[in-house]
Amino acid sequence: MISVDAKKSELIGDFDNKGQKWEAEGKSEEVSAYNFPNEAKAKAVPYGIYDIAQNTGHVEVGTSSNTARFAVDSIRQWWFLFGMFIYAGATRLLILADSGGSNGCRPWMWKKMLQEFADETGLTITVRHYPRGASKWNPIEHRLFAMISKSWAGYPLRSLATMLARIRGTTTETGLSVTARWNRRRYRTKEKVTKEEQKALRLRRHKVIQRWNYTISTKRRNN
Repeated sequence: MISVDAKKSELIGDFDNKGQKWEAEGKSEEVSAYNFPNEAKAKAVPYGIYDIAQNTGHVEVGTSSNTARFAVDSIRQWWFLFGMFIYAGATRLLILADSGGSNGCRPWMWKKMLQEFADETGLTITVRHYPRGASKWNPIEHRLFAMISKSWAGYPLRSLATMLARIRGTTTETGLSVTARWNRRRYRTKEKVTKEEQKALRLRRHKVIQRWNYTISTKRRNN
């Protein structure tokens, strides 16, 4: 069972980052007085996967667009780097996600990408979306993203290397550990899913709140 979401995008450059940190006297870092997007080196989108049972997080930092393809690619990276080894022999994956954004309950591209992931891995994937306004109950928000925000508070994110280092250095007294990776791919926006592609999905909506709860089965013959 994993909890997923995209953290708000961050400007990479000589910009202030709210928060406090210890500094040697006279060693204060200087940053730009204004956070102008056109002066940024990049606009980073951290997409997180939080493994609830293991209390571990993996963050894919993209510098393109926050799309459904990017979201599922991030889950795929987690699975092939960690999940398939930790849960060897697993046949099902439960994903907890918000109801909006790149992994929202409405976009068909999110479902299409999950179908491709299911076919690739043989996993049966169940998704449960949190209703609008209830995303704070999504475990990733308070168990991973809140901790990352504390880890880099007060540190200017001058480069992607700095951001990745602060993410990887995130820990808690309960044993949280986090990995991070820069996703260099470029993602197209406004991709469409045809009616034929929608019908081809092996998607079963649950009886309770069908829009927010559904299962996607693999098309592999041995399922």
